[in-house]
Amino acid sequence: MKPTTPKSAWQKTRKFFNDIHLWIGLGSGIIVILVCLSGTLYVFNTELKEMANPELYKVTAPAAAKPMPIESLIKQVKESTGGKVVSVKIPADPNRTYQFMVKMKDGDKAGKDKKEGMLATAGAGNEQAGKGKEGKENSQREGKGEKGKGGKDKAGKGGKPEEGKRPSAFAVNPYTGEVIGNISEVKGATASFLKTMFSLHRWLLLDKIEKPIFGELENRKLGSYISGAATILFTIGVITGMVIWFPQRVKSWRQGLKVKWSGSWKRTNHDLHNSLGFYACIFLFLMGITGPQWSFPWYREALRKTLGTYQPEGFEPPKDPVSTVVAGAAPLNLSDYLKKADAALPYKGDYSISLAKDSASAITVMKNRTGFFAPAAGDKILLDQYTGSVLKTEVFSDKPFNERVSGSIKALHLGDVYGMFTKIIYFLACLIATSLPVTGTLIWLNKLKKKRKKKVKQVPAMQLSA
Repeated sequence: MKPTTPKSAWQKTRKFFNDIHLWIGLGSGIIVILVCLSGTLYVFNTELKEMANPELYKVTAPAAAKPMPIESLIKQVKESTGGKVVSVKIPADPNRTYQFMVKMKDGDKAGKDKKEGMLATAGAGNEQAGKGKEGKENSQREGKGEKGKGGKDKAGKGGKPEEGKRPSAFAVNPYTGEVIGNISEVKGATASFLKTMFSLHRWLLLDKIEKPIFGELENRKLGSYISGAATILFTIGVITGMVIWFPQRVKSWRQGLKVKWSGSWKRTNHDLHNSLGFYACIFLFLMGITGPQWSFPWYREALRKTLGTYQPEGFEPPKDPVSTVVAGAAPLNLSDYLKKADAALPYKGDYSISLAKDSASAITVMKNRTGFFAPAAGDKILLDQYTGSVLKTEVFSDKPFNERVSGSIKALHLGDVYGMFTKIIYFLACLIATSLPVTGTLIWLNKLKKKRKKKVKQVPAMQLSA
């Protein structure tokens, strides 16, 4: 028998991390495939919903025509829906609809208004709010208890959420004033499919089962705990995978960057796992490290404490400045607020204007950049509703780094940090993540077969020596 050479410290360390990587992957592989596959399909949920219902998002701007005054549009929306307009989303693109967030009166339903049948065209959630895939969280909260500070449900008696509190999004043609439909209540195959994918991603479809599976624990929470735990294991797998990717010899590092297509299928499978995992590791880490905050309150709290942005329950942030009430003065037109916002934030972008709640409140204007590389984070200004003077300006890029990261947790998980550019990258990364448990399992099975063959060869050799 050949004498065995002692293993180096790096080889022992690498084997230790390799064992962790292996068993974590085997233990969470099936769940990771389901979560990553549904995440891959959900990356472009906003674009898919717009493709399925283009009439709710796009209009043809008449030649030389200008949009109607926003006040006139608000009046028509109120008459059509019977609700109260709380905010307006005004796109920079003249060929897109305006979106009016309307708080419906108690007892009213979005599909029952003066234009019966119009609202049945429905919407895919309020995914346009704040740009990106906001509908993901809206559909998450819709009809279910929403987590607030400390992980407590914002719910009514019996643990059921209070209904009728979330505004509905109505699409409006800015040139004719026509209320096209309620985006928040779209029905159809695409909307149903995306809701299923979201349920699979967040709760593994367990929320579809009414009877509790595990004691008195809600199936929705059970699914959330399982997917969250699998995501934590996946993140550890990404970290350990990066450790074992580094070769013992520095000169051999190039082998981990390419796939040898001309080799055997076993070699190709190994290279796919090794190389693709390396190229996607940063994005997979960002997805994994941010995901569990929606499953575990303790994780969300720890993440915010790590970033230095944690606010304990009961903490009262500084109050925003208010408007100076002038006797006999009337608020300015919304178009005047837009001009003030343009002067304070001189770039092309989409606007979201939150109307004043009372005579003293300030007007809140959010502005987001547009374009292929447009960041999801927006800038905010507060305006005096009577004079239009700027009371407060919050430019996202001027905030401290930790606050920017904390404010981008959702965008970092969803992939819309820099618009379509990062969405495409996240889509490809999610595809790779879906394949890693498969290629990794095949590598493990191939190694098992190789060990068995060695044992079979060793037995006759030992018999001959005897």
